[in-house]
Amino acid sequence: MSERNVPWDEYNAYLQGETSGNFYEELLDEAATADARNADRPKVIKAWQMPWENSPHGLLKHIVNEGMNTRAETVDAYMQVIPPGSRSGKHRQLAEQAFYVIEGHGYDLHMDCDLAIVDDKYTWQPDGNEKRFDWEAGDVVYIPPNTISRHFNADPNRIARIAVITNRVYRKSGLNDLEQLETAPEYDPEEKLTAEKLKRYLQPKSTTA
Repeated sequence: MSERNVPWDEYNAYLQGETSGNFYEELLDEAATADARNADRPKVIKAWQMPWENSPHGLLKHIVNEGMNTRAETVDAYMQVIPPGSRSGKHRQLAEQAFYVIEGHGYDLHMDCDLAIVDDKYTWQPDGNEKRFDWEAGDVVYIPPNTISRHFNADPNRIARIAVITNRVYRKSGLNDLEQLETAPEYDPEEKLTAEKLKRYLQPKSTTA
């Protein structure tokens, strides 16, 4: 069949373009070299290798994170220290989470969000039904996708520590929908948190007579 007599209009369009690429070959190379790459990525992370962060959501020690170049591919995890009588930040995230209570006792406030269209744009609307979930050491708390959540330490004299695990697959699928609604009381964007600096946050909350 000659080019002049082809039965579809797309024929001339597909013949356009001067750019060349080797994306498929790069995928093959990535798969073939995975073992060698992983050989340099640690399976065991020592406590002193885990970065501290004074984040908008609170005082964190990152256990597993993509930026740490570990063997973990699908989850991120951090330990959060909540000072006596304090609380975390408040955020809404699309990815599901779960956390294990290492130390202390307190509670979470969760609020579900519904899809809404405002000014012809898709957005998330809190349903207004805030629910409380009490927790103590040894408990696991699940935070569903697209939930507004916050952690509270109910003890004015002792810290609470939780280990938070987040599914990385959502972000890898282009769904990194994370919104910080309020920051933690201890948040200081200028502070480079260390174990030594953390000590000042561990004191009992002062009370007035």
